[in-house]
Amino acid sequence: MARYLDIHPVDPQPRLIGQAVDIIRDGGLVAYPTDSGYALGCALGNQEGKERIASIRRLDHRHHYTLVCASFAQLGQFVLIDNSVFRAIKAATPGPFTFILPATKEVPRRLLHAKKKTVGVRLPDHRVVSALLAELGEPILSSTLLLPGESEPMTEGWIVNDELGHLVDVVIEGECGAEPTTVVDFTDGTAVIDRVGAGDPALFGVDE
Repeated sequence: MARYLDIHPVDPQPRLIGQAVDIIRDGGLVAYPTDSGYALGCALGNQEGKERIASIRRLDHRHHYTLVCASFAQLGQFVLIDNSVFRAIKAATPGPFTFILPATKEVPRRLLHAKKKTVGVRLPDHRVVSALLAELGEPILSSTLLLPGESEPMTEGWIVNDELGHLVDVVIEGECGAEPTTVVDFTDGTAVIDRVGAGDPALFGVDE
């Protein structure tokens, strides 16, 4: 069964953050709260963790995995972003958006969309996630915890633990948003809304 960590949403305990990060570094899979529901996450180079996420969510090769980043400096290592797109994203983050962008060579090939060579990136507004990223020192490879057949992400840590505790290595209890991210595709340099969620698409001049 998973380790269950009750981490304070405003003042995350360093000891518990350290325990979660140790598990991620050791190849573990974490279910953690974000500003847009729970997510599943693992270390960037953890191929087995990626496969476990795919198994839990029943994902195929067309799924865009997301690199949850701590900052624009970190984000810039993994995606190609021009000045106009940079300004648009910066004005809307941190927040509940996922951005699809062309990937740099720093992104392992197995994480790219099979045809587009793109990857999703996130800059969430959530103190526990920020603490995890600061301690880890690299992005978390993630996917929203949307179970097969469901349209909304899981939002309660104890329910995640009850239902998925045998499939993940750690569950972090904490406050989170109730809607998935709004997905904005900037592959061609202009905003295309792939999914309307918690983030306001009007920030990118696009109506719902």
